[in-house]
Amino acid sequence: MAHTYSPEAEKLLDQEIKVLDQGFVRLVDYMGSDARIVQTARVSYGAGTKTVREDAGLIDYLLRHEHTSPFEHVVIELHCKLPIFVARQWIRHRTARLNEISARYSVMADEFYLPDEAHINAQSADNKQGRSDAEVPPELRRKVLELLQRDQGMAYASYEEMIKDGIARELARINLPLSLYTQWYWQMDLHNLFRFLELRMDSHAQWEIRQYAAAIAQIARAVAPVAFDAFERHRLKGRHFSADELDALRRMLKGEENPLTGSRRREFERKLTAT
Repeated sequence: MAHTYSPEAEKLLDQEIKVLDQGFVRLVDYMGSDARIVQTARVSYGAGTKTVREDAGLIDYLLRHEHTSPFEHVVIELHCKLPIFVARQWIRHRTARLNEISARYSVMADEFYLPDEAHINAQSADNKQGRSDAEVPPELRRKVLELLQRDQGMAYASYEEMIKDGIARELARINLPLSLYTQWYWQMDLHNLFRFLELRMDSHAQWEIRQYAAAIAQIARAVAPVAFDAFERHRLKGRHFSADELDALRRMLKGEENPLTGSRRREFERKLTAT
């Protein structure tokens, strides 16, 4: 099986894609491309690469019908700088290999995430873990930024003082806030990376992690553009309906009233209107 590479991915190697105020995502290395997906899918037939159109059709078929194993043969390795609270959401995607900077061994830099004023929002009334779209008064936004900066500065000053006094780094670190930036190397196959992107590019995901997902999507598209197009078509912009949602669709097509109510109706309507 010949080595495969992507010209667009080669251009991105070691280039930082800026995320948030001080973060980044960087493509460190990758293995495979669209050609690798095709080669592994056709291995039982012993066939070589066919036309570009046939290859694209095969990749689309594999993704549409959830034949996932060929996508696992494309691997992407990233170097990421991200706030700890984003990292703790990200780590829920356990099908990866990673190594994170250790505050037991290293002195952490004085780098904290501060949100832009435009992304300081109130708590949502109907989403227990999300923001509201309601406008927050400018003076309250400024107050939030002042509180964040004050507490970050105090926490780091205390941390720095303990380090200078010779206190163990593993103890000095424990009061550092979730807004502190950390770094890690993250390696994941394309199948699981697509699942990560499907969840973290969704509007329900926290805004900050969506910015990292958008940067990673740029890299995934460069590594395997045909596969990413199929993923975007069937997963990112496609919609899956439950049995009762399909029944509601049939009734509505007949001119009948939508039978769904409450949160199930709101979720169904979101699927119909999402772009």
